Amino acid sequence: MSEVDSDETDVRRAVVLDYLAHGLSDDRRPQYERSPAGYALDVEDFELYQVAFDDDARLTIGTEIVIEPEAEQEVVVECRQVEYEDLTSGAQSELEYVVQDLVEEDEERFVDFYNDAQPITLRLHQLNLLPGIGKKLRNGILEERKRKPFESFEELSERVSGLHDPDEILAERILEELRDDDLKYRTFVGRRDEQ
Repeated sequence: MSEVDSDETDVRRAVVLDYLAHGLSDDRRPQYERSPAGYALDVEDFELYQVAFDDDARLTIGTEIVIEPEAEQEVVVECRQVEYEDLTSGAQSELEYVVQDLVEEDEERFVDFYNDAQPITLRLHQLNLLPGIGKKLRNGILEERKRKPFESFEELSERVSGLHDPDEILAERILEELRDDDLKYRTFVGRRDEQ
């Protein structure tokens, strides 16, 4: 692996969920002293961030930014991890669309989840964590992937009877993991920290 390749993997990118040109509403400084701010979602591990932007930055929702390392940040002054409840209502409503887009854009990664999912305990499988996946669908997925690995969401839907919109099911699970702090098992959110 070349030096460029290893540097590229260490870059953390995020998608802007909300851009507040006049800063955060709870910032008590006069408006002219506030920096632009906003919220963003990490594209790899789906962590949420509150971000302070460079004063010259003019961003739109959906823009991809670099949040780490600092040397690579072009428009980000600082960022910190936040919880779902900390997001503005605008960021919360945008989150669903951004997650769906990220799942569709990285189809291979998420189809591989269906190919590689494993049992968590004797009674619980990773596939059962997905909304609407019960014993019958789980077994259908497991049987079909033994024959041949899945290559696309479309193929998943065609080969597994009753499995409709496998990409939307994954997006729904990611949103559930983002919204609920008390989930016992996390499959997608915050996985980088555990590696």
